[in-house]
Amino acid sequence: MHSSAEVVVIGGGVNGVAIAYELAKRGCTDVVVLERDYLASGATGRCGAGVRQQWGTEMNLRMSIASVKRFETMNEDLDYDGDIEFKQGGYLLLAYTPAGWEQFQKNVNLQRSFGLGVKLCTPAEAREIVPHLNTEGLLGATFNQTDGHCNPFHVTDAYAQAARRLGVKIYTNTEVLGIRRGGAGEGRIVGVKTTGGYIATPVVVNAAGGWSKDIAAMAGVDIPTYSERHQILVTEPVAPMQGPMVMSFHHHIYCQQTPHGSFIMGLGDAAEKPGYSSRSTWQFAEEMAQKITWLLPPLKGIRVVRQWAGLYNMTPDRTPILGAVPEVPGLFLAVGFSGHGFMLAPMTGVLLAESVLGLPASLPIEKMDLGRFARGELFDEPSVV
Repeated sequence: MHSSAEVVVIGGGVNGVAIAYELAKRGCTDVVVLERDYLASGATGRCGAGVRQQWGTEMNLRMSIASVKRFETMNEDLDYDGDIEFKQGGYLLLAYTPAGWEQFQKNVNLQRSFGLGVKLCTPAEAREIVPHLNTEGLLGATFNQTDGHCNPFHVTDAYAQAARRLGVKIYTNTEVLGIRRGGAGEGRIVGVKTTGGYIATPVVVNAAGGWSKDIAAMAGVDIPTYSERHQILVTEPVAPMQGPMVMSFHHHIYCQQTPHGSFIMGLGDAAEKPGYSSRSTWQFAEEMAQKITWLLPPLKGIRVVRQWAGLYNMTPDRTPILGAVPEVPGLFLAVGFSGHGFMLAPMTGVLLAESVLGLPASLPIEKMDLGRFARGELFDEPSVV
């Protein structure tokens, strides 16, 4: 293991390797990525892998639009010898309450102001897009064709391979045990202790996903993130029958058919308590079966292959925390994605690399800093399952 590095990135999910690649692309090649298990073993490899741009706050919207542009050309841009399997079948978002429909209309006005070609749909128009949709109780919907689905393992691998070619060192099965501070009384970052040895470094990027709060605490920083279990299942592959991701915030549900024919679907639980459990339950399977066969009746006869759980790393306003921590020179955060870290990863990599290197920011990242909670300048993203 390297004994020193210009930058140590903690977390080998898609955000960690994307940040490392973007740093190396900008000339900072003395970068180490630390992952306590295998790459994409945390939230990245357990996510629903949807990619959408239909958001209700400006920064999530701007980050997602920029990320989709990068997904569209990622195979070529990263010189990937595989395929990230980006399919732009669209997202159909469903509204069942007057308040929900009113929020959707506000969202669409914002989205269109940034050039997104999203449509407001009547229930009948929604059914034209997904003919097997049950429109009972549906007030309206929104649809954006350029949203879609991607393979999180291939995206992570593409970034990791590209980063390694530029000189980045990636250490898996290496756990972080502590972060050391010191230096002229300012308490700046000076190193990271791991199960593989000590790495002297002036910069640490916390991209640890569900364990972001624990890693921040090692540097003496309390961040307002917490982890929450979310469960997903996948079915056997069947003939193509559904192009878009179907999502209902009212029912806390989403369902997408992958290019291989399997359906991936997830269900949020408002009663879920913070914690680190990744155990999937029979209660989830039962509730999912009831809800999805009501919403999309033809799925009733499709067999489930497996189910699993992963961690959403939540913030109070359901918007990520990005950038430097002024109180601890050398510490940077890319945490609290609230279930949407995969789809925002391409732009997260760019913004964190720019922040670490002191380059002009592609987007106003200062709005997403840790200090916004003390200032009371929260985003309150309304579009989260």
